[in-house]
Amino acid sequence: MSTHDPAMRPRGFVCERVMKAAPDALFRAWTEQFDLWFAAPGSVSMRAEVGAPFFFETEFEGRRHPHYGRFLRLQRPGVGRPGLVELAWLTAATKGAETVVTVELAPSGTGTELRLTHAGFPDEESKHRHEDAWPHVLGHQDECVKP
Repeated sequence: MSTHDPAMRPRGFVCERVMKAAPDALFRAWTEQFDLWFAAPGSVSMRAEVGAPFFFETEFEGRRHPHYGRFLRLQRPGVGRPGLVELAWLTAATKGAETVVTVELAPSGTGTELRLTHAGFPDEESKHRHEDAWPHVLGHQDECVKP
């Protein structure tokens, strides 16, 4: 493995949240509907297939921030089977390093227990920035994706 491989950079964290929406609705939000809850409208280029690249921009404090990556693993939730979306994730906030976002979606009552792991950060600053941001992003997703 090269030192550019996210697995060689151990910095990461886990963010967990019980969401109102069902696993299938959240799976669609992560694979088809980024502009519903995270991306700037009209900026998304995404095809939910393993290996397929994606691009979108977010808007924050009056500026646009590009996000790049590709789908690494996809498992649509089903009866007795949790959902999984794993993405290679690259932004200016990761300092150009490719990181890995893994989203696990397990049924919980009428909603979903969402477990997001973000790993492979090049330094502590980048890790902490994302560790602070993801709870807010997931809170916004919980408001936007209908149960």
